[in-house]
This record gives sequence, C-alpha cells and structure tokens, in this order.
Amino acid sequence: MYSADFTQKRKFIVKLGKMLHKYGTPAYRLEAHLHELALHLDVKASYIISPTAMIFVIWTEGHEQEYTQAVRVEPGGMDLGALSRTDELVDQLLQGKVSVNEADALLDAIDARPNPYGKLPTALAMMMSGGAFAMLMATSWNDVLWASLLSLLVYGFMLWSERSPRLAHMLEPLVALSAALAACAISRYIDPGINIRLVVLSAIIAFIPGLALTLGFAELAARHLVSGNARIMDAMMLLFKLYFGAFVGIAIGFALFGQVDFVKPEPISRDFAWLAIGILGISLMILFKSRPKYTLWSLASGFIAYAVSVQGAAWFDYTIGAFLGAFAVGIYSNLFTRLAKAPAVIVAMHGLIVLVPGSKTYIGLNSLISGQDFVVSTGVGQQTFLIFMSLVAGLIFANVALPP
Repeated sequence: MYSADFTQKRKFIVKLGKMLHKYGTPAYRLEAHLHELALHLDVKASYIISPTAMIFVIWTEGHEQEYTQAVRVEPGGMDLGALSRTDELVDQLLQGKVSVNEADALLDAIDARPNPYGKLPTALAMMMSGGAFAMLMATSWNDVLWASLLSLLVYGFMLWSERSPRLAHMLEPLVALSAALAACAISRYIDPGINIRLVVLSAIIAFIPGLALTLGFAELAARHLVSGNARIMDAMMLLFKLYFGAFVGIAIGFALFGQVDFVKPEPISRDFAWLAIGILGISLMILFKSRPKYTLWSLASGFIAYAVSVQGAAWFDYTIGAFLGAFAVGIYSNLFTRLAKAPAVIVAMHGLIVLVPGSKTYIGLNSLISGQDFVVSTGVGQQTFLIFMSLVAGLIFANVALPP
C-alpha cells in the first residue's frame, strides 16, 4: 500500500507532466522540470516522454514504495499563457509558498481558464499571420489581401472542427483543399494577378510544421531519440496532408474554373519585411495565447531573429545567417528567463518561427512533385536541411554561452 504522502506527490508529478506536455513543452525541458520537482518532493523518478505517450516511474529511497504509470496522450499544442502560469506555480511550490494540495488545485484552475483572447481576436490574428507571411515573401499586395481573407476561411474550418470530431481528423487536408479551390476561383473571376500556390501556402501557414520539425531535431540533439523521431515524423505527415490537400484543390479548381494567364502585379518592397515581422509577432501572441505582459519581449525576439539572420546571410551565407539568428534568439530567451523568471520558450518561439524553414519544406515538396516553382528559389531542399541543422546548433551554443 502507498502512503498518503507518496500518493499525493506522485499524483501531482503525473498531473504536472500531462499539463506541461499539453501546453507544448519539449521532452527535454519537460523532463528537467519534473526532475527538479521530484528532488524537491524527496522522491526518485524517471520518465520516458514522447508526443503521444508518457511513462512515469516514481519511487522512494530504498524502493519501499514504487509507482509506474503509462499514459496515452495527444500531441501537445502551444499555450504559452498556461505554460508561464504553470511555471510560476511550480516556482511557488519549490519556494514553499504553496503546498502540494494547493498547487494541485491551482493547476486545475490554470487548465480550466478559457482562451483569454476570444474568437474575434483569434480570427484577426489568423488573417494577420497569413497576410504577414505573404508580405515576408515579397510578393504583391494582391496576394497579401487574398492570403488574409483565405486565412479567415481556414479559421472558420478550425472552429467547425472543434464541434465535429470527424472533421478534426481531416482538418489539415480539408483547409488546404478549400483554400486552393477559393484561390482558383479568385484567379478566374476576380483577380488574375493572384499567385495561387503562394496564397494557399500563406493561408495555411499556421498549420505548416516548421517549428515542430525544429523542436524534433533539437530533441534528437539532446538525445531524446524516441520523442525527436516521433515529432519529426508527425510533422512530416502533417506536411504531406497539407500538400495533398492543396495539390488536389488546385487540380479540382483548374478543372472547375479553368486556368487564366497570370498578370504579374507590382511586387512589394523588401523594406516592408520589418512591418511583416511586427504583424506576425502580434498575431503569434494571440494564436499562442501568450500573456500581454510579455508582448515587448516577444516582439523583440522576432526582430532580433530577423535582423541577425539577414545580416549574417549578407556577411556569410544563409546557413551561417540562420545559425547566428538562432544563437541570438537563444541568448535573448535565456536572458529573458533570468530577468523575467519565466520559461525561455515564451519568447524563443516568436524568434524561431521567423527562422524555421517550414515554408521552404512545403515549397521543396511542391518542386519535387509538380516540377514547378511558385517563388524564385534554387536548391531549396539543401537549404532547408542546412537551416534546420544551423538552428539546432545555434540553440545548443546559446545554452552553453548563457545557460537559462
């Protein structure tokens, strides 16, 4: 039989692990948090964490009491607000300000909090993210407009999927297919100056798993092999589903509406990239449910990532630029942890999303299958792989130079 004290401790450790996983904590960070908590609670523990399964083994000194639990979980999302509140709660527990019972109740309260931004701000954030990405690609204002509007269509399907489990299982290919059909119709009847494939990519950019791929490689670098491989494969399957939906949608759209001659509009100046970074940062604050008090920190992370990577690419090449950008983001996020007493991931995510080549992976997949390039890019597959490696290396070097 377990003692009441041991039962209370192991229940809290398991609950905290599930919550941190749900809020998007990488495996190596999650295990570090749980290890620190187990030491404080005077128990021994070992964990195996993957995107879809968690195994907890908890025991007392001398193995008088031992508990093992395996849990099937869904891949975590990204809730930076809940993550920061949970981190604050754990700090209060470690400092003795709250008991385990009180922390357990507060953890339930954090999980029960509704989305702080609501549906309308989230819809606007989706539109902003699609338009900002099109702006970053230096396409045309036509594409920025249509990407923003199609992002709103995508968000409509996201709301629908929350009420329909059947739709949720096919959400990714469905949103890509719907965006592609709408883009083909716009090209035929409204605006022949629309870059169909680029607008579709911009509209579904919130689904492109570039960040998940980067986290997967980072977990592999930290020798969390099971979690890293599972995360990478999950991201690749998501990318395939998105591309399949877009590919089929464009094919059906051309069959239904026909193809028109592309009328190339005036391109956007590269100077607007800075505006796009700001808009993208604000939209990510809402989509990731980040707390308003971290707004300036988060926006600065995106600007630092972009500025350092662009300057590094100008001095050296794109690979070194990505490395320097990730290194700068890593240093900045670790500094944020020290000063704000909050998880580094809160600001690191905003910088990394500017750097991760998820869109390049999609573009490379399109070039491989269709043989067509909808943006000017050479050697995109090689660029993508090298940038991923550079990002991981930059984060590792940053953690050595300035530990969190």
